[in-house]
Amino acid sequence: MGSVEFVKGHGTENDFIVLPDPDGAIDLDAGGGALVRALCHRRRGIGADGVLRVARTDSSAAALAGIDAGAATWFMDYRNGDGSLAEMCGNGVRVFARHLVDAGLVAPGTHPVATRAGTRWVTVDHTGPVTVDMGPALIGPGSSTVVDGVELTGVAVDVGNPHLACVAPADRVDLDALDLARPPRFDASLFPHGVNVEVLTPLTQGAVRLRVHERGSGETRSCGTGTVAGAVAALHAAGRGTGAVTVHTPGGTLVVGVDGATTTLTGPAELVAHGTWGAPVPAAT
Repeated sequence: MGSVEFVKGHGTENDFIVLPDPDGAIDLDAGGGALVRALCHRRRGIGADGVLRVARTDSSAAALAGIDAGAATWFMDYRNGDGSLAEMCGNGVRVFARHLVDAGLVAPGTHPVATRAGTRWVTVDHTGPVTVDMGPALIGPGSSTVVDGVELTGVAVDVGNPHLACVAPADRVDLDALDLARPPRFDASLFPHGVNVEVLTPLTQGAVRLRVHERGSGETRSCGTGTVAGAVAALHAAGRGTGAVTVHTPGGTLVVGVDGATTTLTGPAELVAHGTWGAPVPAAT
């Protein structure tokens, strides 16, 4: 038996449990991610879309993940709600950075955060929106998916993790009526490790509306990397390679900047609760 301190936070209602674990002492892999699933369960646990472990880049957790620390002191060890690993999370890294400032681990400013998708630089203070340099978003081949019985075409976008972003005209798809709770069907040969699927409206006056199904979590109120993938796909469909896109998700609004070399994601990050999880906590072996 044991206990662990946690912080609950969200970015545009994409919510996370932040686990301060600087030495990587908690075994998040035990039982196939049983602790993560328990924490994220919305009836028996705290409830969240995923877990953000706050570990030092010289910890055992970072070593096991094969993290190249570079200039970063802190590693965001992100787990989906089903316990599976994820490379990157745009909303999560903003919440992670907000926690670093709130906990006094870094001063307000711009800081590197190590992730499985590489180092991300985040600009954060005590209040206000948080901006993260998401790195380049790479457009891949076109593909198709079936969402709620509707076949949609889209484009693969790599934002450090895999996405299939489908721009769907309103006269063909009622975005609000789609059931995104069930996992969409996709081409497993193109996405062997699964894929996040975005459905969005065409670019209109610099803005889109977007919903997303995240692998390992189901439909979420927002998805940071998915927002970037959707913005890039919307620009691509409009014949553009750069620009700023305002993305309206069910959980709130984010702004994506695409300049050809990199992408940025700006939006809120809020910490809403602190507490202690008192159920069994597996120790790292």
